[in-house]
Amino acid sequence: MAPTASPEQTSTLLSSYDLHLFNEGKHNRLYEKLGAHLTEVDGKKGTYFAVWAPNAERVALVGDFNGWNTQSHPMKSRGDSGVWETFIPEIGKGAVYKYHIGSRYHMYTVNKADPYGFFHEAPPKTASIVWDLDYEWNDAEWMRTRRDHNKFGAPISTYEVHLGSWMRVPEEGNRSLNYRELAPKLANYVRDMGFTHVEFMPVMEHPFYGSWGYQVTGYYAPTHRYGTPQDFMYLVDYLHQQGIGVYLDWVPSHFPNDQHGLAYFDGTHLYEHADPRKGFHPDWKSGIFNYDRNEVRGFLLSNAIFWLDRYHVDGLRMDAIASMLYLDYSRKQGEWIPNQYGGRENLGAVSFLRQLNHDVYQEFPDIQTIAEESTAWPMVSRPTYVGGLGFGMKWDMGWMHDTLAYFQRDPVHRKYHHNKLTFRGLYAFTENFVLPLSHDEVVHGKGSLIGKMAGDEWQKFANLRLLFGYMYTQPGKKLLFMGSEFGQVAEWKHDSSLEWHVLRYATHEGLQRWVRDLNTYYRNEPALYQCDFSPEGWRWIDADDSDHSVLTYLRLPKDQTKPVLIACNFTPVPRRGYRVGVPHEGHWHEVLNSNAAVYGGTDEGNFGGKMTEAISCHGHDNSLLLNLPPLAMVVLKQ
Repeated sequence: MAPTASPEQTSTLLSSYDLHLFNEGKHNRLYEKLGAHLTEVDGKKGTYFAVWAPNAERVALVGDFNGWNTQSHPMKSRGDSGVWETFIPEIGKGAVYKYHIGSRYHMYTVNKADPYGFFHEAPPKTASIVWDLDYEWNDAEWMRTRRDHNKFGAPISTYEVHLGSWMRVPEEGNRSLNYRELAPKLANYVRDMGFTHVEFMPVMEHPFYGSWGYQVTGYYAPTHRYGTPQDFMYLVDYLHQQGIGVYLDWVPSHFPNDQHGLAYFDGTHLYEHADPRKGFHPDWKSGIFNYDRNEVRGFLLSNAIFWLDRYHVDGLRMDAIASMLYLDYSRKQGEWIPNQYGGRENLGAVSFLRQLNHDVYQEFPDIQTIAEESTAWPMVSRPTYVGGLGFGMKWDMGWMHDTLAYFQRDPVHRKYHHNKLTFRGLYAFTENFVLPLSHDEVVHGKGSLIGKMAGDEWQKFANLRLLFGYMYTQPGKKLLFMGSEFGQVAEWKHDSSLEWHVLRYATHEGLQRWVRDLNTYYRNEPALYQCDFSPEGWRWIDADDSDHSVLTYLRLPKDQTKPVLIACNFTPVPRRGYRVGVPHEGHWHEVLNSNAAVYGGTDEGNFGGKMTEAISCHGHDNSLLLNLPPLAMVVLKQ
């Protein structure tokens, strides 16, 4: 039998105080204690292992190093903490291992991957790999100034990316780029396009590639598919050095039932609720975390801190928050259990999210947490001390669905659905909103964004340019899924590259140029970003011209000077001689026109700008007589 350290020797890594905090649900850096750690005990180099399995009768370490022998490397229990540990001198970096768990119930035995493992085998293999997180970072300047890039008053235009399908190598069997290959290519493209941040769809290890990373088994490990943990660190580091922020999509809402993962971990429902009415998600056929269990909360709290700490990421976009908040989410009557007060709110999840956001912002005040929350739950992006959930921002799913529904309609019918565009004005500042055009809208038979637009080919591209212009001039931060910026024709497919070849066509290249120019103008025009979350930065000129399907509004900077005028014509009929009231007299320069020929339009517009006339309109003493191009947006500034 190989030598194993005594509890007295190994406890130097996992102290009694650590165990106390863990069992209390107050330890948020468990990745420093649990899992596999290269260390030295009594002058001997090896690896310390610790795993939580409170209902196990015995736990042993198995792997290539012992021929997967379940008897040779037993682990020792740390009292009633539920933690099992051991130190094994001969095991070093690269060793492949699992925990062999014999439950005290049902004679159940299983080999489990390490829940806190830093690296796992490439799927379809499922074992964990002993690894370190040593890396020499070169992003000190970004980390020193990132508050300026993440604050509410900053321009935030995010490019959502699926790492495996952004760009592939057809000459090598259509393989995905690895993390290090992606770094310069993605950074150069994002910089050229003017986006401020990238948001990676989940990078955590997942067994089924078709889940896009949303069915996670290795919460503490970037997927092996594209390289090592250090390779992923290099990607984040490189983006930071190019002035680009990095958000990660994170899934605290559910996890898959794969045998090597968290489900039924020690022969009991440890991480999930035992009752399927609370512990099984009917839509995704996955387990739901038990947010009432302290150790599960600690697992998730520590995981959020982990990615911000060890990987320098700038924020977490949290998936499917609505499914966490409601006990009856996607369930019929009788398929869910009310809370202790008879309500449908998941009080454990509410408490967990508040604790999570409190802890994250306390340790990393210069990052952002972003909720994908699809209901009207109040104060999602308000501080916990006033009763909010504590998120920094929230996706405006209502805006996304209403706006896309509007743009899919034939323009002749749009005047009857004008409220799809104006309704947002009633709630636009109740949360700190992100306006997303995300991956969810270009999959599962929904088609591409360009495919959703009404009309013939010219009208489709004009509509999409108008949609993007409308989004960039509305209050709220921006998010656009990869490929949409150049009008990918086909629905997104996770196992192939984006359709980069379409950029040989002028219509696609013109759309891409439009998005690039929108990003550039957005980042350089304070009126478009300084007051995204405050009504002081927004003012309707005319929200009621449904007969012409025209919207006109102002965006204002923090000092309320030099407003920007936006006029959108949502029909293919040019509106020539359209009078718009403005707050200041003088010459208004046309700074953007989505109908410009360089974008694929007809070049109809206002010939560089217009002088005001002393004619009252829309409550202002002065007005402009504008030409509104078909299916287009014009932006003017004094």
